[in-house]
Amino acid sequence: AVVSTQSTGEIGPRDLKNNQVVAVRRDTGVKATLANENLAEQLQTLLNNIHDDMYNKALKERDENMAVTSDWEEFCNLLDQKKIIQAPYCGAIPCEDAIKKESARTEVVDDKAPAMGANTLCIPFDQ
Repeated sequence: AVVSTQSTGEIGPRDLKNNQVVAVRRDTGVKATLANENLAEQLQTLLNNIHDDMYNKALKERDENMAVTSDWEEFCNLLDQKKIIQAPYCGAIPCEDAIKKESARTEVVDDKAPAMGANTLCIPFDQ
């Protein structure tokens, strides 16, 4: 078997006889039989397709979980929903500490919701 981070390949006696390999996409489980002729190009195309599909899936999930607010109550509700929140922030450490402290939860709203409060991650280029 041939293994990459995005696909696996199977080469058995029948594949050798038929001058082919079987590639299995790890992201979907879909198998494809590839002829040995131009195999390198076919694999490059397959890997590019896997990359594009994984990137587009991640982008879609990020966009579906992104929210913008300037309202504190909505901010806390969105945080409980595990959203990535874009909100005004001055950048000062005392403000960051206050946001983290005031958004922390003492009671469990959801097992996967952050109880420790909001974390500042980065400032987006597009605002």
